[in-house]
Amino acid sequence: MRVVIAEDLFLLRDGLTRMLQAHGMTVARAVETGPDLLTAVAEERPDVLIVDVRLPPTFTDEGLRAALEARRNVPGLPVLVLSQYVEQLYARELLAGGSGGGPGSGGGRGGGRPKAAGGIGYLLKDRVMDSAEFVDAVRRVANGGTAMDPEVIARLLTRNSGDDAVAALSPRERQVLGLMAEGRSNAAIAQLLVISERAVAKHTASIFQRLCLQPSDDDNRRVLAVLAYLNR
Repeated sequence: MRVVIAEDLFLLRDGLTRMLQAHGMTVARAVETGPDLLTAVAEERPDVLIVDVRLPPTFTDEGLRAALEARRNVPGLPVLVLSQYVEQLYARELLAGGSGGGPGSGGGRGGGRPKAAGGIGYLLKDRVMDSAEFVDAVRRVANGGTAMDPEVIARLLTRNSGDDAVAALSPRERQVLGLMAEGRSNAAIAQLLVISERAVAKHTASIFQRLCLQPSDDDNRRVLAVLAYLNR
C-alpha cells in the first residue's frame, strides 16, 4: 500500500513515516505544504492520502483545500484527515465528494488498483492512542471505508438536518449509523449497544432502505449511508 503524508511538523511526519513502514506500508512521499501535496499525489498516485488540516503558509485550512483539489484531480482518492482541529466547512465539502470515483477512476502506480468509492476518514491527533488502531484506520480508508472520530461527528452534526431521510431514522438507527461512521463492524456495534448482531443487521437493512440505497456491495452501502449521515 502506497501512502502520501502531508504534515508540517517534522517529528510527526517522520514518526508517521516510520510507523507506517513498520506495518508494511510504502510512504511514497512525505511533504509539508499544500502545493507539495498536490504534486506528490499527481506523481505518485497513492492508495491513500494522510493530511493535516493546517499547513503552511497561513496554517488555516490549506490541508483540507489541497485534499479537495487532489480528490478532484484523482476521483475516488481515499483521504484520511489527521488533525488537532475540526474544520466544519471544508470537512463537509470533502465528505460530500466521498462517494465519487469507483472502479476505473484511477490507480496506484504499482498495479492500477481501482480507487474505492467513499474512502474517507477524520481523526483527531490527541485521541489517537494506539498505532495498530491508527494503521487499521488507514487500511480501512484506503479500502474505501470510513474512520471518523466521534468528536468530529458531533461537531459536524451541529446544524439542523431538516426533514430529510436521515432525520426520519429511529433513535436506535441513528445510534447504529453513528457507530458505522466510526468504522465499526456489526459485531463491534452489537457489543457496544448490548444487542445481538442479528438486531444490528436488521437496523442496517432498515437504514439502507430508508436512505434508498439499492442492494449492492454492503461495504459500499455502509459508506454511502455514513456520507448521507454526515452531510445532513
